[in-house]
Amino acid sequence: MRLVRNPTRLRAAGEVEKSTFEYVGRMNGETSLSVARMESPSGWSEPGQRPEFLEITLVISGALLVETETNVEILRAGEAMICEAGEWVRYSTPDTPTEYVAICTPAFAPDLVHRDAETATR
Repeated sequence: MRLVRNPTRLRAAGEVEKSTFEYVGRMNGETSLSVARMESPSGWSEPGQRPEFLEITLVISGALLVETETNVEILRAGEAMICEAGEWVRYSTPDTPTEYVAICTPAFAPDLVHRDAETATR
């Protein structure tokens, strides 16, 4: 058993700073899976992305705006979504501070996320 008492704090992409705390992932030697808790302020957004990993997002509090090529959803506390590897997605918290958990497989890595250029569109 490995106990994680102190997650690694990471700098996150986006217009307004978001706090990311990685419990499991590449920062502590795990490449097959990552688990991170995010604290996102109201007004935060990040560029769209087309990651090479499956991502499960679970909202703990607040509301997360999730845009895909075919849909726009607002995830609220207690709701989750699965974004398949290769699927375009963009996350933001335009109206309320939000806490959520992201689980990625394989583990999140900046070179696997493939963020849109700031001026690019879907």
